[in-house]
Amino acid sequence: MSQKPKEIEITTDFIRLDAFLKFTASVGTGGEAKLLIQDGEVAINGEVCTQRTHKLRSGDVVEVGGESFVVRGMSQ
Repeated sequence: MSQKPKEIEITTDFIRLDAFLKFTASVGTGGEAKLLIQDGEVAINGEVCTQRTHKLRSGDVVEVGGESFVVRGMSQ
């Protein structure tokens, strides 16, 4: 991915992958998130992730639908 990842700030220690996709408006519903993840359309730190409950923490990079996001905790 050539463009710089968008920074997404979270106020908790972690956020579940499916909730993160909704939070970033990458999907409209949890059902859409589930299908996208199950179909292998989401990568975390360069590796495909098919676990929708995966816990994202500060520093993780999520790639979905041609976009890239980096998770940032409030202290960073």
